[in-house]
Amino acid sequence: MKICMMTNTYLPHVGGVARSVSTFAEQYVRRKHEVLVVAPEFPGPPPPAKAEALVERVSAIRNFNGSEFSVRLPLAAALSTRLDEFAADIIHAHHPFLLGDTALRVAANKNVPIVFTHHTRYEDYVHYLPFDSDALVEIATDLPTRFANLCDGVIAPSESIERLIRRRGVTVPIRVVPTGVDVKAFARGNRASFRARMGISSGTFVVGCVSRLAPEKNLGYLASAVGLFLRKNPRARFLVVGEGPSTEALKASFAKSGTAKQLILAGKQTGAALCAAYRAMDLFVFSSRSETQGMVIAEAMAAGLPVVALSANGVREVVRDGDNGLLAPARATPAEFAQRIAAVARSPALRRKFSRSAHATAEEFSRERSAERALEFYREIRQLTRPRRLANELHPWESYLERIAVEWKLLATKTQSLAAALMPETAEAKAS
Repeated sequence: MKICMMTNTYLPHVGGVARSVSTFAEQYVRRKHEVLVVAPEFPGPPPPAKAEALVERVSAIRNFNGSEFSVRLPLAAALSTRLDEFAADIIHAHHPFLLGDTALRVAANKNVPIVFTHHTRYEDYVHYLPFDSDALVEIATDLPTRFANLCDGVIAPSESIERLIRRRGVTVPIRVVPTGVDVKAFARGNRASFRARMGISSGTFVVGCVSRLAPEKNLGYLASAVGLFLRKNPRARFLVVGEGPSTEALKASFAKSGTAKQLILAGKQTGAALCAAYRAMDLFVFSSRSETQGMVIAEAMAAGLPVVALSANGVREVVRDGDNGLLAPARATPAEFAQRIAAVARSPALRRKFSRSAHATAEEFSRERSAERALEFYREIRQLTRPRRLANELHPWESYLERIAVEWKLLATKTQSLAAALMPETAEAKAS
């Protein structure tokens, strides 16, 4: 099968979507499928030559509005000769705008089905736009739903997101397919070497977190909770892996609680170093409420770590309270979260129990299993759309009309989302 994936973020950018696309691309190639990834240019060292060979880069505005994201320039991907010649069997869009729009156009032009992965709760990211408002939150909620219904199928990274997007009105077929993790790699990370590199002694209890350091990750809450634990446990350390705009705020929080010397910022880590970083921890903590999938939690469990996390979408599917970790209620105070950290820290027996279950949980999220689920969904969507595609081949005029319809629907989708946000009463009246 020839699979074309279009994404607004990709390596060397480090983030959930970029890692998801690269993980699936690698697994598809291993299964002898042909893959083309269409993505913007990003600063930083390029991926290995073998991985970069799969990518068609398009021009983009980097670090849009101070964020770590790139915004591709209009029409850059649509003009790609390589994209035109690839002759994809299926198009996979990973965003509902920018290259997502291009993906819909390519699918219509080439008469192939299109699948969309609803990776993100986009309403949690409107602070990256030049201005923020309730209307923008409404648009960020409505637009992905309308985009999803222009596609032939939707992949949800978790059951929580499947339920959410069904409630919001997605009517096309949906399949739950989490991004898989390399279970074996995370299990064999070199704990001793990473601890030595960070100046952490072998007997030190280490609470850890892997995250992009950004406002939507609820890091202020996590810093408050971990700070409370560290004040009562002066020999413990908090190891944070990641980077982002909230780095200085994180430092300030620990300075305020008098635990700055117990905070270890390891920066961005990838590959074997990331696996070793997980293994250097004794307990993984997570408080984000904006996840669609607990990918870093699955990675932590592959490394055998017990987890303490806030109960939230994408997290509840991975953390089973009392089995492989502890879940704090969504509205738990930082003090209540800190109590759960302390409960795990003081009980080696509990950590051993959670670790055994964590390994078993991680197997459910292996990259091999996830890739097979996604490929199965591709085949299902190709079969469902076959009558329409055959009709378009037999009647070129129908195909031409469909391409015009896609352009109209793209315009209508954005207009309707804007109208619903700015004039909700009028939109509701028209819908009734």
